[in-house]
Amino acid sequence: MLGINPYIAFQGNCREAVEFYKQALGAKVLFSQTFGESPMRDAAPADKIMHCSIQAGNSTIMMCDDPRPGSQPAGGNISLAIGLNDAEQAKQVFANLSDGGAVIMPLEKTFWADAFGMLTDRFGVKWMINCETRK
Repeated sequence: MLGINPYIAFQGNCREAVEFYKQALGAKVLFSQTFGESPMRDAAPADKIMHCSIQAGNSTIMMCDDPRPGSQPAGGNISLAIGLNDAEQAKQVFANLSDGGAVIMPLEKTFWADAFGMLTDRFGVKWMINCETRK
């Protein structure tokens, strides 16, 4: 097995999400292709993202615009978990991702971490931010 990567299907706003994650997480685009640039040009509007991979830290997140009629918004029962070891960076990432979204659990000290919080971003993606307790 080479690994497991999250794959998020957006409802036509994948390009906006990519730009948001570039700013919020410092992510960089590894690959991006529209439907119009692919052999699947008739599956969706030409400017919609057929596949995109971004790198945030050591992780790769893949995403696309879902061309299926009646598709569900991003989110579901999955959360993306970000592990950090710097409380100030955890605060910044939490603030960045929660901009335009909804805080589920504020970022705060817990019995297992210097900081932990949960949120849903403006695209409906759920995130958990965990900052390890320094030893």
